[in-house]
Amino acid sequence: MTFAEPYWLLLLLLLPWLIFRYRRAATQRHVTLQVSRQTAMKGVKTWVVYARSWLQALRWFVLALLITAMARPQLLWYEDETEAEAMDILLVLDISPSMLTKDFAPDRLTVAKEVAIDFISRRPFDRIGLVAFSGGAFTQCPLTNDRRLLKGFVNNLQVGKLQDGTAIGMGIATAVHHLKDSPSPGRVVILITDGENNTGEIGPVEAAEMAQALGVRVYTVGIGKDGVVQSPSRRNFDGSYIFAARQMEFDSTILADVARLSKGRFYRAYSPNDLQTIYAQIDQLEKAKITIKKVEQKTELFFWLLDAAFCLLVLELFLRWGPLRVITV
Repeated sequence: MTFAEPYWLLLLLLLPWLIFRYRRAATQRHVTLQVSRQTAMKGVKTWVVYARSWLQALRWFVLALLITAMARPQLLWYEDETEAEAMDILLVLDISPSMLTKDFAPDRLTVAKEVAIDFISRRPFDRIGLVAFSGGAFTQCPLTNDRRLLKGFVNNLQVGKLQDGTAIGMGIATAVHHLKDSPSPGRVVILITDGENNTGEIGPVEAAEMAQALGVRVYTVGIGKDGVVQSPSRRNFDGSYIFAARQMEFDSTILADVARLSKGRFYRAYSPNDLQTIYAQIDQLEKAKITIKKVEQKTELFFWLLDAAFCLLVLELFLRWGPLRVITV
């Protein structure tokens, strides 16, 4: 903790002198009462007498808090300049209706989001962004170091934001377009989908060639089991889905081609554990060294002192003019 204007703290040196002057003046104002025996005063002092002796101390404490607040205490966080291994990563997540298939508990999309959030937590130095795609694609979150913001965007992903379909090529192309101006020597796209490309103006192979030309590696992950599974078959007017048993098959050829063309890798996830293992493997990717500059963040604390001083002053006035009030005649 530090103070933005510490010279105000010099006023605290005046407090002992002010207290001395106040006590001396108070003593001169008191009337001396002479009695013949000390026992004559027995029982005169009550809790009110003792409590009143602390009232002025409370006021001095309030004054000390105000002086300290004027010095503007601050909490500082530093990030020293250092070299770290990091890269720019775009997560590209499929949000087509088939991602609600229940072969993963509770569904594929929920598991994909949970594992993605865990991956984000384990990459403290990377800049990571998020692209969502279905029948089209859009950048949900640009490259950022703000982990809390990015996790919030991942959590908020929902099926139905785009038209139905699986535009894998559009998802990759959107991510590559976002990475093309990145200064990082390490640029990666991680694509998670459970379907085959069936729409979009740009095909997966064309998008992979764009990635290759720009030096962007694409890691593709096919998620889901083959066979009969509970999958959305029809959408209600309220946006919910009706599920039915459907035969699901996954053609990994196109995803493998995308990974090969862009010098990435293709993975197949048949269970949540498989997906976690895949992310753990991707976490061991070659990283590029970057220099992280020192960042200083300040949090002002003076308003807490002002709040405390105000509450104590109100309490002191309430006691002084309430239960501890002195009536002079």
